[in-house]
Amino acid sequence: MDKLFETKLNSQEIYKGRIFSVTRDEVTLSDGYKTFRDVVHHNGGVVIAAELDGKILLVKQFRYPTAEVLFELPAGKLDKPGETILDAAKRELEEETGYIAQNWKSLGFIWTSPGFCTEKLYLFQASNLLKTKQHPDIGEIIDFEAIDKNEVFEMIKSGIINDAKTIAALMRAYKI
Repeated sequence: MDKLFETKLNSQEIYKGRIFSVTRDEVTLSDGYKTFRDVVHHNGGVVIAAELDGKILLVKQFRYPTAEVLFELPAGKLDKPGETILDAAKRELEEETGYIAQNWKSLGFIWTSPGFCTEKLYLFQASNLLKTKQHPDIGEIIDFEAIDKNEVFEMIKSGIINDAKTIAALMRAYKI
């Protein structure tokens, strides 16, 4: 038996919302000890590092849980039945920035908070952008800016950009 493995004995849903649900799972550890794991279940999402003429497209939006306006890469939930992960990335880029990309590269995925959450974010790099029209979701109030790549890296170093998914995607895209 693998000492790093846990066996789920049972699971009880304790919350179901629009974006995520929460279960309390009873598990047995490899040493036989029984305990509980609270798990946030999330469908996952996409994050897009899009470059336009040496500039990176960043979205600015108020994030209620942090009570701050954050700089982030365009991103969004996987929530449309039958939509591929790449199609979700294309949809989110256009919705949030008004650009479509002719070139797409997968940058893999990240687990956002694997200690308690199933959220898996798929990272993409997009280039050769063409302007269309921004059309955010209802209730999504955002601005976006194209910021010089070097300035974005300085914003990360100085703590202006603190969004983990943005930092991870940029690190993979530009090997910083």
